[in-house]
Amino acid sequence: MLWKGRRQSDNIEDRRGEGGGFGGGNDPFGQGGGFRIPLGGAGGGGIKGIIILVILFFVLRFLGIDPMQFIGDNGPVSSGGGYSQQGGTQANDEMKQFVATVLAETEDTWTGIFQSQGMTYTDPKLVLFSGATQSGCGTAQKAMGPFYCPNDKKVYLDTDFFRQLSQQFHASGDFAQAYVIAHEIGHHVQDLTGILGKFDEKRRQVDQVTANKLSVRVELQADCFAGIWAHFTEQKGILEKGDVDEALNAASQIGDDTLQKETQGYVVPDSFNHGTSAQRRHWFQTGYQSGKLSACDTFNNPI
Repeated sequence: MLWKGRRQSDNIEDRRGEGGGFGGGNDPFGQGGGFRIPLGGAGGGGIKGIIILVILFFVLRFLGIDPMQFIGDNGPVSSGGGYSQQGGTQANDEMKQFVATVLAETEDTWTGIFQSQGMTYTDPKLVLFSGATQSGCGTAQKAMGPFYCPNDKKVYLDTDFFRQLSQQFHASGDFAQAYVIAHEIGHHVQDLTGILGKFDEKRRQVDQVTANKLSVRVELQADCFAGIWAHFTEQKGILEKGDVDEALNAASQIGDDTLQKETQGYVVPDSFNHGTSAQRRHWFQTGYQSGKLSACDTFNNPI
């Protein structure tokens, strides 16, 4: 992706190195913090481990030691985005520049689409953090992966996620990273158009299995919206050969069936809430090939 030298969004909140995030919160959708990229079994050691970490945090503070010095703050690793594997400020600054550029591209694309529909697009904020931070949907933690919180209309992204995407999920490349951002922005589009509100209302009226099936349709539509963004981004001439394949591979690697096979050795379809690898690829490609909102109706079409 030829992203360098392009406009960067000002809607970035950089909370890296601030620490904190130990606290309660409201998760209106029961998904561990808004609408997030699934991380399979990568969630750590449960409540006991969290309690131990909290205690350790405050013990170190009491002893006059800054716990944040033990938390890595390296930038992402990418074979296709011009990133280096060096840690420190340089890598992080480049990562921030990349995220801000992708965010700006989504702003331009969705502003134009909304205007064509007689609507007004409101830019979301994107929060960069390291380790943990507070969100309108409760505590944002690294183990949760990137997510969109409709309560404060912000996307939350831990600075180390792109490294995890490449190394753990075998989805390298700058456009794989851009796809993740565009997917979360897709949830913001759903929020602005009232889709998330209708989903939340419906979810509260049905059993968990049915709610999961509804969630899958919400997530696949966000994938389709990410594909629409890729469609218009390609028209600007800033995509490189292989970029779309990187996004399709990322969509496959974080499908519910693929993650469950890797983490527990078997799949439980009734527990899916993001869609299979094949479904995620299909709907991203649908949006990418059509560039039309009408093509992304995952609620009234077979998925």
